[in-house]
Amino acid sequence: MEIEDPVVAAGIIAARGGGPRGRNQSVADPESVGFSSESLMVVDSLILAGIADSAFSGAAVAIGRHGRLVSLNAFGELQYGTGRPVTPTSIFDLASVSKVVGTTTAAMMLIGDGDLDLDVNVVEYLPWWASGDERKNTVTVRDLLTHRTGLIPFRTWYLEFAGMDAYKDAVANEPLQSEPGARTAYSDLGIMTLAWIIEAISGQPLDEFLESRLWNPMGMLETRYRPDPTLRPRIAATEIDTVYRNEMVWGTVHDENADAMGGVAGHAGLFSTVVDLSVFARMMLNEGVTPACNAEGPAGEPCPVRRIETRRIVDVAVLDEFTTRFDQTSSRALGWDTPAGRSSAGDYFTGRAFGHTGYTGTSIWMDPELDLWVILLTNRVHPTRENQKHVQIRRAVADAAVLSITDREVLPRVNR
Repeated sequence: MEIEDPVVAAGIIAARGGGPRGRNQSVADPESVGFSSESLMVVDSLILAGIADSAFSGAAVAIGRHGRLVSLNAFGELQYGTGRPVTPTSIFDLASVSKVVGTTTAAMMLIGDGDLDLDVNVVEYLPWWASGDERKNTVTVRDLLTHRTGLIPFRTWYLEFAGMDAYKDAVANEPLQSEPGARTAYSDLGIMTLAWIIEAISGQPLDEFLESRLWNPMGMLETRYRPDPTLRPRIAATEIDTVYRNEMVWGTVHDENADAMGGVAGHAGLFSTVVDLSVFARMMLNEGVTPACNAEGPAGEPCPVRRIETRRIVDVAVLDEFTTRFDQTSSRALGWDTPAGRSSAGDYFTGRAFGHTGYTGTSIWMDPELDLWVILLTNRVHPTRENQKHVQIRRAVADAAVLSITDREVLPRVNR
């Protein structure tokens, strides 16, 4: 189907190379991949109800199965009061979804290359990293990915300093809160560190490595750190920041530490669209392979940019290891999360599913058993982070998507 970007149509921003990538993305007939079209309409009603309840000003959703997009819709406006509608090519700040679509995937590729080892100590790659606590000498790359470093989850360093060198010094000098490997504590600092390891191994800045190895080969040309200012009319606004920047955050990263680091960070900073993320999900559910594609079809193949050849992006054994729950003490896999309890994946994604959420109101979930992906991008922090209404909507959208499946029995997940 034709996906028109009204901002381009109105002449607000020039149509570079024919307009936003993915504006002509097709969708397949839901029934062709075992969905009920009528049931999928529940997803739309849930998001519209969320907009009416001020859970977010706008949202975009992509649902796919068996490699085909079947639902690609957008709702609301990019910023309250502007009338600028969200489209499937609107760009959202991914927040912590950056950890998996960016940093974790980079680690997966380097492991497949034989250049990164999960069980090597961090200091073998970053000799300066353990200056603040001798116990950090035993922290491994695997500990970073399972959030078992013993590091504190978060620091408000953005109020004290700026620049990558200052952040490296701060993380190096940060003492551990607990023994390495003793417990799971989700930490931005650990994934910041993983990004620095990726840069040390590759000899490239994180964004350049990902552009050359992941996004450009897959045609994910709308997925970038530090989006060009000319793209601002297509980007969803986030928070009115009254503490750090004293402005509406719009077109720059919402996460304050990522902003103070320069906009490129392991834990946050990526911007993307539901079309681009569907290309990514398609690859992850296709055993790490992204197929060749063109605009002529087949219908629903995520293809914002023509890909002239089929390419392996991630080694299948590495992919399986990273997306499988590490043990039964937490829901964490390697970088990725898995469903448990009151998960954002709802009650019907299976135990084989993996995904991640972002603070700005973003989420991506994939289920190899159901061969299903559900991507929901919102700007729930606009205009304030105090808004938590998106939490139940996200779960309800996941449930509605799975319950639309008609070609197999769907049962509630037995939580582990």
